[in-house]
Amino acid sequence: MTTDGRATRATRTTLFSRRYALSTIGMVAIVGVAAFQNLAMTTIMPVISRDLHGETLYSLSFAAPLAAGVPGMVLAGNWTDRAGGRVVAWVSAMLFAIGTAVVMLAPTMPVFLAGRLVEGFGAGAIDVVLYVLVARVFPEDLHGPVFAGFAAAWVVPALVGPAIAGYVTELASWHWVFAGALAIAVVAFALLVPTLRHLRPPAPELRPPWQRARIGWSVAAAVAVLLLNVAPDLPVVFRVLAVVVGIVGAWFALRPLLPRRTLTAGPGLPSVVLLRGVLAAGFFGSEAYVPFLLQAQHGLSASDAGLALTVSALSWASASWLHGRLGEHRLPAARLFGIGLTLVLVSLVSALAVAAWDLPVWVLLAGWFVGGAGIVFAFPRTSMLTLRFSTEGDDGFASSALTIADAAGSVVGLAVAGLLFTSAGGRDHPVAFALVFAAMIVITLVGLAAVRRLGPVPPPSSVTG
Repeated sequence: MTTDGRATRATRTTLFSRRYALSTIGMVAIVGVAAFQNLAMTTIMPVISRDLHGETLYSLSFAAPLAAGVPGMVLAGNWTDRAGGRVVAWVSAMLFAIGTAVVMLAPTMPVFLAGRLVEGFGAGAIDVVLYVLVARVFPEDLHGPVFAGFAAAWVVPALVGPAIAGYVTELASWHWVFAGALAIAVVAFALLVPTLRHLRPPAPELRPPWQRARIGWSVAAAVAVLLLNVAPDLPVVFRVLAVVVGIVGAWFALRPLLPRRTLTAGPGLPSVVLLRGVLAAGFFGSEAYVPFLLQAQHGLSASDAGLALTVSALSWASASWLHGRLGEHRLPAARLFGIGLTLVLVSLVSALAVAAWDLPVWVLLAGWFVGGAGIVFAFPRTSMLTLRFSTEGDDGFASSALTIADAAGSVVGLAVAGLLFTSAGGRDHPVAFALVFAAMIVITLVGLAAVRRLGPVPPPSSVTG
């Protein structure tokens, strides 16, 4: 009420309220840069692999930054819990910029992959910083909208990124695509800088020790999953050996980096983290091969083949809008995960049908539209539940565990795809693409089974920050 007795309308706190607007814009801009970089890579990588004579390392070009991001995430999580995260943000941003510059100037495939490794390490670290910023800056009732905003940040890059990357590659060179990504990254981080003041160090008695063993395990996990992705370029005997060592090494190295019982789908946070990894493996492990399929078997140009990524952006936009407005009481987590995985399954079946039976391109485009909605439905909820199941003292660990599962799932999916694709004869054999999508269908079905293990979800905290 005002002093003269008139009723005033209560103001509603939103992501773009004065207190949160700059933080929202800065973080969404960072996610947008990552989106452009990933979508551009997916669109033009068939051209790059041909120019640099590295088609057998096609999957590795996507897996390298994801694998390098695993130790980046672990180090960033531990460092952020100890020091607050401001220095972590600056260091990770510089590494991302240096890696992108190396990729931009790469004259050979080994140099290109080296740049991708450095770039991925920085990107993995900054991901953890973003999750911690959400926990430290925003009240809990805005966690859902901000994670939906992260998902929506992929929409504009997905609408225009593939076409821009394709046209720039066709008219000039793929090197210029990464030059543009580097320029966008600098601007995006500049927008985020004022928000970094919120990453204050905790009290000395609350600072965890350096987790040297965990950091060492993260390096071992990165080497193991990279070994899986290098395998397709090796002779048969060494390929089998690399696969065995990679699988065993990844299993033992990832276990200390994730919540206990993650790999066996324990209830609560372990199942949330596992579901994130399965979603990433099934969808992103196959997405790299969608433009490749359209270019190799249907004769599309790089810009036209990127249309599959563009149409999925339309579903991302609508699904992000819908997710931000659906409360947990209307769509509980288990039901939402089931819907998301089912939609991803539909997209993979459509891709398999196009690869195996040479169906029209529109079948794949329609399927990928559906799959994009499935990812956007499920991903923000995994982020929300990760923070729900953690506290301020361990939100760095929980956030890094989620991003590790995301990266490791994608890398394992890419490794499986690369092994099957190369073993079946590569781009000139339709069965090679079909095997890739069939394997991702199996992985997604495992995810559907894991949803049953989620268990009860605690209600939101009454604390609003």
